[in-house]
Amino acid sequence: MSSKPFLSDVETLRGRARHHIRQGTTGSVEIVNQLLNAALAIEMVCVLRYKRHYFLASGMNAPGIADGFLRRANEEQEHADSIAARIRARGGDPDFFPEGLLMHGPIEYADDVTLPELIEEDVIAERIAIDAYREIMAYLGNSDAESKQMIERILADEEEHADDLVNLLHELGS
Repeated sequence: MSSKPFLSDVETLRGRARHHIRQGTTGSVEIVNQLLNAALAIEMVCVLRYKRHYFLASGMNAPGIADGFLRRANEEQEHADSIAARIRARGGDPDFFPEGLLMHGPIEYADDVTLPELIEEDVIAERIAIDAYREIMAYLGNSDAESKQMIERILADEEEHADDLVNLLHELGS
């Protein structure tokens, strides 16, 4: 048996509690809210991309594909709403300003023309989102379980989106 106690001593626990009061209850409030605003930017740009692609694909006589774009736009909007609500719950302000969306998010808003190009750019955007969410989860570690669980749920959806889009590309022969 180890002589080391299972829990830290009371003074260590008090010191951590004081530190968390100064830093916010779960991790650095400022940094986590910045990360969440970056995630919000990713989602909002994806909403706009998928909406644009919905209307472009509808004009290309691709109703099934267009409906998929619209469904993904709505899912991305749900993600954005969850993230914005979490930012507010943490005492922050969600950044919905257009310049903030492009400044904070790593997703580009491309000028695609053909259906395969639309889908390829969406795959790239989903993979960028996946990588960003993995980094956010790594930063959060165990410091903000609620934010981390939300990002994990969104990450699972983004991975599914990417897989579906890759399969769609294969079906189109691209």
